[in-house]
Amino acid sequence: MKIELIGLLTIALGMAIFLAPVHRAFAIMVFSTLFGAGAAFSLPGLGGASVLVPSVFLVFYGLRIYVAYGEGPILGAFAPPRAGFWLLLLTVYAVATAFFLPRLMEDLTETMSVQRLAAGRSSISLTPLTPSTNNITQAFYALGGLACFAVTFAYLRMTEAPARLIRAMLVLAAANLGFAVLDVATYYAGGAEIFDFVRTANYALLTGSEKAGFKRISGTFSEASAFAGYTSVLFAFIGSLWLDRVRSLLTGIVALLLLAALVLSTSATGMVVLAVLSIYLGMRSAGGSVLKSSIGRPAFISATLLAIPLFVLLVLLAMPDVLEGVTSYLNEILFSKLDSQSGRERFMWNAVAYQVFLDTWGWGAGLGSARASSYLLVLLSNIGLPGTLLFVIFVGSILLPRVSRGDGIDLEAKIGRACKAGIVAGLAEAFVSGTVYDLGLLFYVLAGTVAVLHSAALQQAKSPQPPVETFSGLAPLRRSGR
Repeated sequence: MKIELIGLLTIALGMAIFLAPVHRAFAIMVFSTLFGAGAAFSLPGLGGASVLVPSVFLVFYGLRIYVAYGEGPILGAFAPPRAGFWLLLLTVYAVATAFFLPRLMEDLTETMSVQRLAAGRSSISLTPLTPSTNNITQAFYALGGLACFAVTFAYLRMTEAPARLIRAMLVLAAANLGFAVLDVATYYAGGAEIFDFVRTANYALLTGSEKAGFKRISGTFSEASAFAGYTSVLFAFIGSLWLDRVRSLLTGIVALLLLAALVLSTSATGMVVLAVLSIYLGMRSAGGSVLKSSIGRPAFISATLLAIPLFVLLVLLAMPDVLEGVTSYLNEILFSKLDSQSGRERFMWNAVAYQVFLDTWGWGAGLGSARASSYLLVLLSNIGLPGTLLFVIFVGSILLPRVSRGDGIDLEAKIGRACKAGIVAGLAEAFVSGTVYDLGLLFYVLAGTVAVLHSAALQQAKSPQPPVETFSGLAPLRRSGR
């Protein structure tokens, strides 16, 4: 086992949180998700598979919450009909497929799977279906997502402090922006090796590429598309808070900077997710503001929609050469994507994944057995139609219920809507270019937050009297944690 320096720091920090208030564990867990290409250590026994920093810290996070509150609140996340119950069923089923389906259907079809090579390198190639180390690693990632969801649910249920998520996400966004600036600055200054400290995973690192004359921002991630997907989740969360007038000045500035970073990443995936978010947040803001004056910014949205075409027309009339540059830029990052080698390769992945779904009669090849370039085909080719239906039920149980019994303008409701916006962004990114089942631990932090807000809203609805204390605002907590 090869331990990286960042791994030693993660372990040291994980041990230190047992001497600190429980809130520190939650804040650091959220922050650790930033290191998407940071391997704490690698496992030669699994072909050199990387164990990422967030996954390592998740162990300490879970233990810290368990020490503080016991197993009751954690297991309570799985009580039916809560969303955690459906996530539990999905995860148990997915892990079972990882161990049984590749053996039951061995050599029945061919899949695109990761082949681990010497020196920790890997490649993706078409091979006959057979059990592999990918089934083990993806099963552990699935269990990690389940654990992160349950532990976050337990923490927020016991501390009644969802407002702490706002602080954590603002700090996370600032750090993400800071690393983005450093990424560009060190690239042009010839010091890109500085980022080797946080890019220790054995993935293929595409961090030095340019497109349309711009350095493609990758930050702490392995490539620009991964950075764009992560940044879009932060933008959705903080942009939603700004639309709901939560710390308007701060959230507005941070959301604007995240938007700029997302555009400058020159990622086609990021542009598609941004379009989806614009529609989602615009419709939600306009609809919510009809009856609730403190939700949404209809005047701003209307003025923006009217001003954008007028501004574009004015620029094109004053500087006609700009049109050629903009057309070239859009063609390179969007319209020519399918004609590129990467586009053709990913199209082939999807074609193979769909054929796997057909060859296995809709059961899939087992979690970790197949790669695709769209999350829908990842689900169908890995866990089949039953697993895909369970995933749809889980997502529906997160996104559809209301998070407040009242008029929807309290802080809990606004945090819930921000989490849902982040989940929509994460799903949009995954369905556009997701290659594996794992959606990242930040997704499960947001999902766990929404689940506990749903639970609180149901308890309020069943209670004959309103609770003496709610977890609105940033006031001192009733439970400070152990």
